[in-house]
Amino acid sequence: MRTSTKGRYGVRAMVDLVRHQGPEPVRLRDIAERQGISDHYLEQLFSSLRKAGLVRSVRGTKGGYELVGDPSEVTVGDILRVLEGPIGPVECVEDEDSLTHCDRGDVCATRLLWKRLHDAIASVVDSTTLADLVEEASRLEQKTAPPMYYI
Repeated sequence: MRTSTKGRYGVRAMVDLVRHQGPEPVRLRDIAERQGISDHYLEQLFSSLRKAGLVRSVRGTKGGYELVGDPSEVTVGDILRVLEGPIGPVECVEDEDSLTHCDRGDVCATRLLWKRLHDAIASVVDSTTLADLVEEASRLEQKTAPPMYYI
């Protein structure tokens, strides 16, 4: 199972948004430049994120986007579900009613495998918050920063 550019870029952009938020909203153009993502593509992603209530847009000359809520309460799973849809390797394990998608659900020997894989993925993305990723990004940035010399 692979996450598309929608999910990967969306998570990266949301981490960037949180890292650079301040008194003024963050412009998509700035996120796009820092992350090497097309402005137009980010507009599409943030439109979905806005409709889902994860971000809000602010209009005007100092407009941009802001995270709705606290970064420690927004999970990677929240973002991926908005941008990618249900998290699961196959349809038959996406939710409790998913057995209706498959006429072999009651006798399928591999369904348990797919369910375990779904649960493992969901556990990781639902327990990883934007705050966790921002902390990791800061740690990595400090690790790769050139040493400071004081005179």
